[in-house]
Amino acid sequence: MKKIYLSPPYMGGGEMKYIREAFETNWIAPLGPNVTGFEKEAGEYLGVPYPLALSSGTAAIHLSLKYLGAGSGDIVFCSSFTFSGSCNAAAYEKSELVFIDSEPETWNMSPVALQKAFDDAEKNGKLPKAVIVVDLYGCSADWDKIIPICKRYNVPIIEDSAEAFGSKYKGSFCGVFGDIGIMSFNGNKIITTSGGGMALCKTKEEYDKMLFWATQSREPTPHYEHKEIGYNYRLSNICAGIGRGQLEIIDEKLKRRKDIYERYREGFLNTKIHVMPEVEGYTMNHWLTVTTLDESAEATPEFICAEMNKLNVETRPAWKPMHLQPVFSGCKAFAHGDDGSFVCEEIYRRGICLPSGDALTKEQQSFITDSILKLIGD
Repeated sequence: MKKIYLSPPYMGGGEMKYIREAFETNWIAPLGPNVTGFEKEAGEYLGVPYPLALSSGTAAIHLSLKYLGAGSGDIVFCSSFTFSGSCNAAAYEKSELVFIDSEPETWNMSPVALQKAFDDAEKNGKLPKAVIVVDLYGCSADWDKIIPICKRYNVPIIEDSAEAFGSKYKGSFCGVFGDIGIMSFNGNKIITTSGGGMALCKTKEEYDKMLFWATQSREPTPHYEHKEIGYNYRLSNICAGIGRGQLEIIDEKLKRRKDIYERYREGFLNTKIHVMPEVEGYTMNHWLTVTTLDESAEATPEFICAEMNKLNVETRPAWKPMHLQPVFSGCKAFAHGDDGSFVCEEIYRRGICLPSGDALTKEQQSFITDSILKLIGD
C-alpha cells in the first residue's frame, strides 16, 4: 500500500498561478508582489494589521523575543508541551527558559502552573521578559485566564500559533491574543509555503523593526551599512506565492480536517483510545487528530507506532515535553498538579498523533482505525 503520511501538503491548484507569475516577472528574491500580497491577504483573513512574512515560525519567535528585549540572562516562560521550535529561539538569545505544564482540558499552558511560575519569579525578584504560549495541535489556549495573569505582572505574551492557523477562541482567530503572534507554514502545516512563517504584528513600529532585522539590518544608505546584527529571515517571493494559493482554499482545508477528526472520533467511540477533546467555545483547525490510550490498554504508543509503520502508515507519539528534553535538563519547570505531577508528561506517555492530511480518504482512515483497534485489543 502507498505510504500514508501524517500531514502531507495538499495543493489546490491555484498555487502554480502565483509561482508562474514570479518566474515570468523574475521576482525570485525574498521580496516581491507575492510577499506583499501574502502579507495583505493573511492579515485580512486573520484580522491582523501588520503581518510579516518570514522564513519560518522559529524566525518569527526569535525576532519577537528580540523586539521584546529578551537577551542574555533574561527569563522566558514557555509552554513545555510543544515542539522545540517554540523555545529554541530563546536559547539563541541566551535567555533562561522556564517551562510551564499543560492543563487537562485543552492540553495548553496551565494557568495554575503559570501562576506558580510567576509566584516563584516574584519571590526571586526577577520576572520574565516574555511568556511564549502555544496553541497546541490547533487548539487555542485559555486566553481568558492567561492574559490577566500576564497583565498583572506587565509581562508581554508571544502567541505561538504555529499549529493553529484558522483556529479560533470565542470567535477570534488564534494569533491575535498575544502581544505578538506567530504562524508556521512548514510543509506539514494546515497551509504551507514549503517552509515559512509569519510574525503577526499589531503596530507598524513592530513590523518595521523586525523587517529591518530580517533583512540583515541594512541601513538606508547607498552602500551596505550595518549598525546592528541582522538575519536572513525574509520569505521568498516564490514560497509566498504558494501561500497565496493555499489561502484561497483555507475553508476547504479546515472542513476536510474537521471531517477527518469526526470520523476518528466516531471510529474510536467507546473504545480504549480517545481523541483530543474539543472544548466548548474553542474552534480547532484539527491540524492533527491526536489520541490518548486508556490506562486499561496494554499496548503503548511506541508499540502502536512501530506496528503501524510496518503497515506503511506514519503515526507519531505526542510531543515529548521540553522539560524532559536532555538539552533543557537544567531548566525549571512548574507542574499543574498540586502534588507536583505534570499533565503534559501523562499526555506524552499515552498520546499518539494520527494521519490527518487533507487528502486522506475514508477508506484509508477506516484502515487506520481498524488496524489500531486490533493492536490495542478493542
